[in-house]
Amino acid sequence: MMIGEAIALFVAVTWTATALFAEVASKRMGSLPLNTIRMTMSLLLLAATLWLTMGVPWPRYADGGTWGWLALSGVVGYVIGDYCLMQGYIIIGSRIGQLFMTLSAPTAAITGYLLLGEQMHWLAILGMVVTLSGIAMSILSGERRTESGERSPLSAHLTLPPRGIFYASMAGICQGFGLVLSKIGLERYDAAIAAAGLNGNAVAEGAAVSLPLFLSVPFAATMIRASIGLVGFFVLLSVFNRDWKEKLSHAVHDRKAMWCLLGATVFGPFIGVSASLLATQYTSTGIAQTLFALTPVLILAPSALLFHQRVTLREVIGAVVSVVGVCLFFI
Repeated sequence: MMIGEAIALFVAVTWTATALFAEVASKRMGSLPLNTIRMTMSLLLLAATLWLTMGVPWPRYADGGTWGWLALSGVVGYVIGDYCLMQGYIIIGSRIGQLFMTLSAPTAAITGYLLLGEQMHWLAILGMVVTLSGIAMSILSGERRTESGERSPLSAHLTLPPRGIFYASMAGICQGFGLVLSKIGLERYDAAIAAAGLNGNAVAEGAAVSLPLFLSVPFAATMIRASIGLVGFFVLLSVFNRDWKEKLSHAVHDRKAMWCLLGATVFGPFIGVSASLLATQYTSTGIAQTLFALTPVLILAPSALLFHQRVTLREVIGAVVSVVGVCLFFI
């Protein structure tokens, strides 16, 4: 297996752990307090990492274009995407919420085609249909009729609340779009490093750890995205919650929620997201998203064991079908 694909598979595992931790934490403290604290934690971890690997606790060598694209990615992927994802976890849980994240693959492919000129095979349309069919199989029940014999409206066939479906769908779409924006930002970052007279194999001056820049840049890019995410979540928290101070205080004093949030932060914004950006440097966004999309299948067993959730055969088949659809999308 090539290095990009191996990293992408590792990302799928870390995101499985992130989803499990985040479901517990989000239900205990709410979406906005969770994301505000999570971004703060990730920034501290990222700053310490950059201090060791780049010699300074901020994204060294990043120019205005790099900040612009990665900031836009942070708004789409973190502020909008992660808010919707955590709301989805609260309403429908991480197991089903991750199923909708398979939407990120076709979104990444379409956006990559439009913005980066990445090729799309004709099987992409078939893959999209199969992916959507798998999601529909998991969330739709059989045909229902009213007492008068007429067919029930679509909402009556859903096994999940429509609000949860909306939030989870938006999370998947935003993740795919945000990943492509991140790849553009990373390309600008590489150009900025080259303009400084360095290459990816160079080690930053003053770094305590001799790590090549190409391994440090994904963490620096994640820090830019997380910085924008923190600002965005804090604004939303303060605007929509007059008692935001009390909500944050209650959240940080919930020991179980904070431990779960730490796990979600380490495996999510710190390791997972940084590794996902690194994966896109070694393979196309489409292939990376295909492997990321294995999370809905990987999460089935731990969800059943940890949360004692009943997993139906229809849901298992639906998850597998969705992942197969994602694979078809990038053959």
